[in-house]
Amino acid sequence: MPASRSRTTEWRRSLEQLRDREGAIEVAVAHDGAGNDESVLNSSDLVWRVRVLELSDNEVCVDLPFALGRAVELPIGTELLGAIAIGQNRWMFRTKVLGPWATRAPYPRTHRGVRLVLPDHVERCVRRASRVDVATINLPKVEMWPLLEPRSVMPAQRASELAFKAMLAGEAPLPTTNDLFPTTGPGFSATLVNLGGGGLGVLVEASDSAALSRHRLFWIRFSLGDITPIPIAAAARVVHTHMDSSHRIYAGISFDFDFNPAYQRVVGEQIVHAIAQLTNAQQRAA
Repeated sequence: MPASRSRTTEWRRSLEQLRDREGAIEVAVAHDGAGNDESVLNSSDLVWRVRVLELSDNEVCVDLPFALGRAVELPIGTELLGAIAIGQNRWMFRTKVLGPWATRAPYPRTHRGVRLVLPDHVERCVRRASRVDVATINLPKVEMWPLLEPRSVMPAQRASELAFKAMLAGEAPLPTTNDLFPTTGPGFSATLVNLGGGGLGVLVEASDSAALSRHRLFWIRFSLGDITPIPIAAAARVVHTHMDSSHRIYAGISFDFDFNPAYQRVVGEQIVHAIAQLTNAQQRAA
């Protein structure tokens, strides 16, 4: 069997295993399908982990991405980049949205999924690699500071909410000031590798990982580039960690809105707005 056919067969087998175990693949909206829109081309990617629901000869059906209770709508025809990772094996591919998935048992009727084209070409890449011939993923950086006084996030959250509302209204946001910054310890930078419904996964270099063993609550901030110039900022709690072969730490983090539950809506809207910018740009370029 030719090498390329063998790799594809192995990928298909791994995808079947994920379906059987309710595992997930990763998807991101493709930037290069948006024409010459500079604000899109200069933006970072948000990668979602979505559970595999069904698999057929031509389609793979997965959960519709959500952000803090808000659906991330993916119009028919939206071009996506995808990845599947099992152990040290990782494949990347291109796909396209075919439409909504018709809910079937054992999932509840309210469950939302999306049908994707099953790719005919995949490429094996290094675990956590972000660039191969079929796809390029530009992962955003996320700043993290140990949060020493949880209640101190409230002024910063309010300032972020007002800045986001001003941006949506086409107004210039108020200048930021360090007087509103939460009470934190020394910060460090990590890589935002994926998003889930209520949190995110980050990769922390070995030199910065000590903070994760001393603290569980952090103030985090990340920007997605020109599509959403107002950084997304929130309190977040480390839920679990895992060390890779390079002694980097993968941390699963959940957003924390204990001191301001209403702020959850703001962060969800920021994320949904960013993805809508990408999908709208694709539709304009079509």
